[in-house]
Amino acid sequence: MPPGSRKVAITGVALADCGRVDDTTPYALHAQAARRALADAGLDRSLVDGLASAGTGTLAPVEIAEYLGLRPTWVDSTSVGGSTWEVMAAHAADAIAAGHANAVLLVYGSTARADIRAGRRTGTLSFGARGPLQFEVPYGHTLIAKYAMAARRHMIEHGTTIEQLAQIAVQARANAALNPEAMFRDPITVDDVLSGPMIADPFTKLHCCIRSDGGAAVLLAAEEYVRDCRTAPVWVLGTGEYVSHVSMSEWPDFTVSPAAVSGRLAFERAGVRPEEIELAQIYDAFTYMTLVTLEDLGFCAKGEGGAFVEKGRLKVEGGDLPVNTDGGGLSAQHPGMRGLFLLVEAVRQLRGEAGARQVRRPDGSAPGLAVASGTGGWFCSSGTVVLGR
Repeated sequence: MPPGSRKVAITGVALADCGRVDDTTPYALHAQAARRALADAGLDRSLVDGLASAGTGTLAPVEIAEYLGLRPTWVDSTSVGGSTWEVMAAHAADAIAAGHANAVLLVYGSTARADIRAGRRTGTLSFGARGPLQFEVPYGHTLIAKYAMAARRHMIEHGTTIEQLAQIAVQARANAALNPEAMFRDPITVDDVLSGPMIADPFTKLHCCIRSDGGAAVLLAAEEYVRDCRTAPVWVLGTGEYVSHVSMSEWPDFTVSPAAVSGRLAFERAGVRPEEIELAQIYDAFTYMTLVTLEDLGFCAKGEGGAFVEKGRLKVEGGDLPVNTDGGGLSAQHPGMRGLFLLVEAVRQLRGEAGARQVRRPDGSAPGLAVASGTGGWFCSSGTVVLGR
């Protein structure tokens, strides 16, 4: 088969234990997720010749490979925040298509919540104070403040309201209510969101993602392995990646996320249009991330995100573009770099395996096209993956 001509499928997906997981380690969560993803695919781990991991230890993919008992001939340790896993999926798909690997495992595990409770770490107010960040951090420009500034800019320029942003949290919770694995499932209202404690103006607590423990794994494989799998393949149709800025002063427009570029590339390479997508998994560390990413992926025009989200469009039940069908980082789980969870949920939906939260076409069948779009840093990077069955 000529180099670059192999089709690539996601053949296995799984979550490790998520939510409140006090008595384990990040390495154990990696192993748990990896075993479950391989079992989901029905493939033996001896076939895995590629590994991608980030966020753990000093030499992430080397340490995780050793812990899992793997000796990969292709590795990736790209670390660009929450978009890491969509970017890694793009790299893995390219490597498999080119014949540099046959089966690549993407795996992640984190005890972010448990570590804080045990005093092993503190909350992440910034990513450090070296390099370009030295000009922002001393003035109290925290991670969440960057997102809050961007949201306020959108509100000023486009008339977006805090009630519209709150609707994103409300609809994420409605989806989480259908997911037995979600950490928070009790319904919330717009008033609940608005009346919560202020974290960084205009964000109150429920505008912000939860903090959990957890892990996930995704196995990508060349098309010739699909016949040996126990699950139906979900094909990688197109991918895109983009980096924008790290200094807020170098961000040309606070109302445009890097998904505007990564999404365009992914859709072009997949040969599909945004209006053909049947569900979206979008990184949602904060409500504004969902809104601006919807705009930049082309689901609505710039400045129309507020009106787009306020009528229940994002809900599994009754929504015309279900978004974050598991409840997202706002309600389901968020152990750190959550981008891998977006891919797991997209695949489960396309397979028709999402249980009570399953998105269905009018004829009752599972959807055929989905997009997963991860965001890293404070809109510093983006990776977008278009998937189809």
